[in-house]
Amino acid sequence: MGKRKREMAERQKAIKKQTAVAKLNNVPTSPRKMRYSADLIRGVEVNKALDILKFSKKEASQRLYKLLKSAIVNWETKNEENRKELDNGKVIIRTIEVAEGRTLKRLQTAPQGRAHRIRKRSNHVTIILDTKTAKEAAVEAKAAAKVAKANSVAEEKAAPKVEKEVKAAAKPAAKKAAPKAAKAPAKAAAKSTEKKPVAKKPAAKKAAPKKAAVKAEEK
Repeated sequence: MGKRKREMAERQKAIKKQTAVAKLNNVPTSPRKMRYSADLIRGVEVNKALDILKFSKKEASQRLYKLLKSAIVNWETKNEENRKELDNGKVIIRTIEVAEGRTLKRLQTAPQGRAHRIRKRSNHVTIILDTKTAKEAAVEAKAAAKVAKANSVAEEKAAPKVEKEVKAAAKPAAKKAAPKAAKAPAKAAAKSTEKKPVAKKPAAKKAAPKKAAVKAEEK
């Protein structure tokens, strides 16, 4: 082996000692389905990626969740001194690759004596974790500052509109309440001045003529 090749091999060994790798071979799902979940967490911080996979409904996400946990354990064993970086959110998924695995070929019976081909695909997944560089951290900080500034500007612009809407909503309510308050004492005064109607006594019933007087008239 030449000197140049030996130096390159030594460099690669040093890099492998620091990088955390986790592999999952012959996963019985198609590579296309696995890539849908892999694209969600590529370049994402590790703890955030775990939350994304945990609450995903796809079957491939559950397999990736276990694989990512394995990769985190590998990173911790190789970086025991820098374990705080994991809690601080500085460890990211540097690369995630989904390669096509072996394909099992089966037959399905078809009409008129024919047969259709069934391809049962599989895939291999590789995850490599790494810490954020100073440049990446600076870019993220700038992006977060821009978002915060945009939100503050939007809130400032929206504040006068909200105040106007609140005042506009309060005015009709105040107008409705004012006449009611004015009418209340007037009604009370009117009720006090009104005379109560005197109840009429029922007319006394006329006394029936005595039987004796009736008999005298008949005679």
